[in-house]
Amino acid sequence: MRDVSWQAVPGRGPASPAAVIDAELLEERRMAPPGAKQMRRAYGFDEVSIVPGDVTINPELTDISFTLGEVKMRLPFLAAGMDAVVSPRSAAVFSELGGLAVLNLDGLQTRYDDPEGVLQEIAAASQEDVAALLQRIYSRPVRPQLVGERVSEIKRQGALCAVSCTPASAKRLAPLAVEAGIDVLVVQSTVTTARHSSRSLEGLRFEKLCEQVQVPIVVGNTVSFGPCKDLMETGIAAVLVGVGPSVICTTREVLGIGVPQVTAIIDCAAARDAYLRESGRYVPVIADGGIHTGGDLCKALAAGADAAMLGTLLAVAEEAPGRGYHWGMSAPHAELPRGKRVHVGVRASLEKILYGPTSRSDGTENLAGVLRTALGVCGASNIREFQQAEMIIAPSIKTEGKTITSA
Repeated sequence: MRDVSWQAVPGRGPASPAAVIDAELLEERRMAPPGAKQMRRAYGFDEVSIVPGDVTINPELTDISFTLGEVKMRLPFLAAGMDAVVSPRSAAVFSELGGLAVLNLDGLQTRYDDPEGVLQEIAAASQEDVAALLQRIYSRPVRPQLVGERVSEIKRQGALCAVSCTPASAKRLAPLAVEAGIDVLVVQSTVTTARHSSRSLEGLRFEKLCEQVQVPIVVGNTVSFGPCKDLMETGIAAVLVGVGPSVICTTREVLGIGVPQVTAIIDCAAARDAYLRESGRYVPVIADGGIHTGGDLCKALAAGADAAMLGTLLAVAEEAPGRGYHWGMSAPHAELPRGKRVHVGVRASLEKILYGPTSRSDGTENLAGVLRTALGVCGASNIREFQQAEMIIAPSIKTEGKTITSA
């Protein structure tokens, strides 16, 4: 996947490596009627594999740290800004372990003085009743005074603090969070672009937000070269990549919108590299969604991501507030829910999930060890070098040789 020549795709301009069409699809294009809509092949985690390097190095010699603006982290992992994943308590633990947890300012933590009872109610609800329950619970308005209280609660524990809000609430909530002492601001919705039309006299402009908010701003989500580069040009610190790949998100079913995650990451990494050549400024790409195993994590970074935002992998932690359940930000939408509650169980501590040791062989624990081992096998001493690893299209990679024929 890495060594193919770049080509121009009609109507789309320069294409990333993921846009290169194989011979069969080129033939289909040739046979298509003039003016017909064109499509390109896109790839998800299960359809690709990483090729080992020509040399190998010891995993303990690898550097998997991540820098976001002035914030330095031992691990390239962000805990997703979801109510089932991050609470002030779990944020502090995650920070101590070397990652960065994102608290959802549009969620339960800022709607209720004591969200524990509400979280228990969600966990206890039947599958038939939970969607309506989520809509009712999230109908309570966000209370601005709780924004500062939650941020202060995290900072008092000596932890890094990141918070997320939607573009619609950013103007109102971001200044409160910054005043309380956050280290990173995340502005996130299903799809976010730098150019947006609305009824507002002046919608959210990321150029202005970057001037007003003196902390790194991460914006998402996006999946394409052009919109990703547009966002980077506003001055933001990082971009979240992914629309609909998570197990708890139904955007792809409800709206029919999304791009398989490997292709999305490759395209957005190409935008990052193009912007770096033009401006001299490096804007990290953060893979967000669809990462269920260490193999997915490694493929995301090899495809070009600098870090990963993790949800389901962390929702199973003992410290996670979801009590064995996980749901997304769009699940409680009052008019068009695009998510569901999923039972994931409670499996291990955050420390074990991140650092092991583990007896599980499915790649869901000791994620730091997983990543270091993959870098070592590919001869990469750091993530930037790992991004240059060769990748191949391999749709049978997870099933090849796995079937045993009985005698």
